[in-house]
Amino acid sequence: MSYQTINPASNKLIKSWPAHTDEQVEQALAAADALYHSSWSKGDIQPRLQVLQKLATLIEERVEELAIAASEEMGKLIGQSRGEVELCAQIARYYAENAERFLAPVRYPSELGEAWVEHHPIGVLVAVEPWNFPFYQLMRVLAPNLAAGNPVLAKHAQNVPHCATLFADLVSQAGAPKGAWTNLFVSNDQIAELIADDRVQGAALTGSERAGSAVAQQAGKYLKKTTLELGGNDVFVVLDDCDLDKAVKAGAGARLSNCGQVCTAAKRFLVHEKIAETFMEKLVAAFEAVKIGDPLDPNTTLGPLSSAEARDRLEKQVKQAVEKGAKLVLGGKPVNGAGCFYQPTILTGITRDNPAWFEEFFGPVAQIYIVRNDDEVVKLANDSHYGLGGAVFTGDIARGKALASRIETGMVYINSASNTAPELPFGGIKRSGFGRELSDLGIKEFVNQKLVVISK
Repeated sequence: MSYQTINPASNKLIKSWPAHTDEQVEQALAAADALYHSSWSKGDIQPRLQVLQKLATLIEERVEELAIAASEEMGKLIGQSRGEVELCAQIARYYAENAERFLAPVRYPSELGEAWVEHHPIGVLVAVEPWNFPFYQLMRVLAPNLAAGNPVLAKHAQNVPHCATLFADLVSQAGAPKGAWTNLFVSNDQIAELIADDRVQGAALTGSERAGSAVAQQAGKYLKKTTLELGGNDVFVVLDDCDLDKAVKAGAGARLSNCGQVCTAAKRFLVHEKIAETFMEKLVAAFEAVKIGDPLDPNTTLGPLSSAEARDRLEKQVKQAVEKGAKLVLGGKPVNGAGCFYQPTILTGITRDNPAWFEEFFGPVAQIYIVRNDDEVVKLANDSHYGLGGAVFTGDIARGKALASRIETGMVYINSASNTAPELPFGGIKRSGFGRELSDLGIKEFVNQKLVVISK
């Protein structure tokens, strides 16, 4: 498996990275396992929390360097890369300040006696992470598990090895001992072997449905705990009583941010028939106004897709959707010239027998569906293999809350696009995966919630 840094804005190879051998993988696993059995993992939490505090400070001191690395390696706009890096510092500090409280014993009144649940680490974890948020995805796994005492072996995506290396270096510089977080440039087969190893107790994956299925299958075979954050086909509901200009601005941003390569991006726009024509005009204008170019240029508003492969896959999906009856309102083609750019695209007229109805489009492609009432919103929203996030724009909060409760997803935002914060749980249902990251829920995914009872 080849790990390479290729700038998607130019499609030029910057650097190739050597893969880790089986011997190096075994050394990494042995070090992680030894750390788990030491006082670092099973002793006082404070030394671990101090590492997270130091890590947050180091990240804040190096925002620009890290942001440029992300933009050069996977094409994210520089402003968005800075935001991602700053969020990583916030997550590290959040767990440094709250993990001890989250992991404190919880008392359970019982007729059997004095009872409480303690929280202990379970052992070495394997993390398989994607390229679209090359630092944030790693921090979501590292921060809660470092606080809890679980060492992590991490396989990052093949196209962001520089970000993977920088992150591992930061963790080490923050004072984490060897084995706490180990970056591995390994193959899928090597990951399967790690999951099978008795020293590994769990696996966390963020990525495609296919990758999640493979990891879950292997983990299930060996009875290992998993969390999976997979694809999404999120709805962006625009009701007839909403602030339309606000909805258009948020919707365009939610579909084009990170060039549309976000699991929780607005992908299916469900627009009330009373305002559909006006919304479409405004959304087309917003899409046409983007400035495509170098993600390091602050004037650029739409960067490239992460790779030529990602661009070609999206082109094929759009072409197939149109062949099956979808109407192309705008865009629909790669941008000529160097780099992995794709035009902002809008599709309408998608019927249920069109593969596009159920597929996730990981790029700047919006699907528009016209709905007559709230029941149609719910029916269309829930007619999906996925269930990650969603957004509802309305002037009636009670109406928005009622819809949010009926939409089958792990997250719904009312009057804003889907977002993320350290203190809020992140995750989905159906083929979008299971388990939660961030917040107090995230730190308890891979801990032993041990009941202790003193009998009366």
